[in-house]
Amino acid sequence: MDDTLVRCEWAGNDPLMRRYHDEEWGVPLHDDRALFELLVLEGAQAGLSWRTVLHRREGYRAAFEGFDIAHVAAYGQSDRERLLADARIIRNRAKIDAAIANARATMDVQARHGSLDDFLWSFIGGTPRRNAFGDVSELPAQTEVSRAMSKALRSYGFSFVGPTICYAFMQSAGLVNDHVTSCFRYG
Repeated sequence: MDDTLVRCEWAGNDPLMRRYHDEEWGVPLHDDRALFELLVLEGAQAGLSWRTVLHRREGYRAAFEGFDIAHVAAYGQSDRERLLADARIIRNRAKIDAAIANARATMDVQARHGSLDDFLWSFIGGTPRRNAFGDVSELPAQTEVSRAMSKALRSYGFSFVGPTICYAFMQSAGLVNDHVTSCFRYG
C-alpha cells in the first residue's frame, strides 16, 4: 500500500482502514448480498466508529453465514442467542434483531422490485452522484435522498436505517462519490 498517496483523512494510518478506503469505499456496488452486508454493517456502526466495525467484518461474515439473505431471514431464537454470544461481532440485541429483520425486509424488496440493487439505486436514478468537497468537514451527515431512502426502507420493515446511516451507506456503496477532491480516489 502506497503511503505517499493523498487520501481522505478519515482513512488514517490503520492499514485495514486505508485498504478499505483505497479499494472499496465509494466503488459502485450492485450485488444484493454485498449491499445487504453493507446495510447490516452500517447499522452495526450506530454509536461506534467504522474502524470498530471494519475490524469485525470477517467475524460478521462468519457469524451471519456470508450474509446469505435467505439464511439470515430464517434465523430464529437459537440463532439470536448464538449471535449474542459471538465475541466476533457487536453483541447488541437490537442490532442483531435488526440484521434478521432487514434480511426479511430485503426479501420483500426483492419480491416487489426485482432486486435490492434496483430499489436502492433508484433513489439516485441509477447513476452515482459525484460531489466535490475539498475537506471532510464539508461532507453532509444526511441529505434529502438519504432521508427518502430511510423512509422507504423503514416502510418495508428495515431498522437501523436512519438518514445518517443511509447516507453513510450511500457513500460506502458508491451511490455518491464523497472522496475529497485532493484524494487520489476522487477522479
